[in-house]
Amino acid sequence: MSRVDTRRTVHVVAAAVIDAANRVLIAQRPPGKHLAGGWEFPGGKLEPGEERRAGLARELNEELGIRIGSPRPLIRVRHAYPTRDILLDMWVATSYSGEPRGLDGQALRWCTQDELSSADLLPADKPIVKALRLPERLTVASSPHWIVRRAAAIARESANAGTFEHRLQGVLCEGYADAVTAAVADADFLVMKNAASHAELTKLGDAVSMPVFARGIELLQAWDCGISGVNEISDELLSRV
Repeated sequence: MSRVDTRRTVHVVAAAVIDAANRVLIAQRPPGKHLAGGWEFPGGKLEPGEERRAGLARELNEELGIRIGSPRPLIRVRHAYPTRDILLDMWVATSYSGEPRGLDGQALRWCTQDELSSADLLPADKPIVKALRLPERLTVASSPHWIVRRAAAIARESANAGTFEHRLQGVLCEGYADAVTAAVADADFLVMKNAASHAELTKLGDAVSMPVFARGIELLQAWDCGISGVNEISDELLSRV
């Protein structure tokens, strides 16, 4: 008789708290906790029925003694540890009041982006590091850290591992259906070519776990939809993608 895996998924909300010098805060799990000694982005378990933003604000206040403003949704990561499954719901907090302190006795460390890449982060937290290179306002189609392409171009490169880029691969999407298809293929983030309604963007934010850049919308409106940023690449540059 096969054994049924009854482990439930633990929903964790966490944030990259970023200071005025663009440094990112990480915390070390204190003794006595699961994965003690490992470094992670600060946060904690979402309470049953708790809204994600409210849970994030509560956790950062309890753990660090800070009060956050409007956080930016970034990425959702699933990871299976030997004893539990984690859904890590990751945000970015650049607006906050108070000085972060380790109220649970945890050590804290401020890292530059380059230092973060070499930090000894827990496995569930590691995929977040590259996503943090993405800005909240996408104004160019390529940088040392990302590139925006059509889905067909990414598919051609992924078929040839010898030339596949190590930059984050963004897919230019016509609409919702196109974006959902790209999300389950080779995309690292999605760039919407056309404006969409609040309802459609909210639906997309719920449907995909990666950063999405919306078109023709204000930044705070995008965040309210669960979208990571806005696409402000000029029409001329988009035509070359």
